[in-house]
Amino acid sequence: MAKKQGGRLISSAGLVNYYESEDKRAIHISPYSVIIVCAAIGVAVLVLNIIY
Repeated sequence: MAKKQGGRLISSAGLVNYYESEDKRAIHISPYSVIIVCAAIGVAVLVLNIIY
């Protein structure tokens, strides 16, 4: 079988392309901060359900 040229991933009939780019203007959030924020929101929802 012939090997395809290029390093693109095949997904959704070519509608979505994923690139590993390090854009300096992009917002970078650490995974730990996302987990902490989600846990805090979950606790806040549970507390509000208990109170009201």
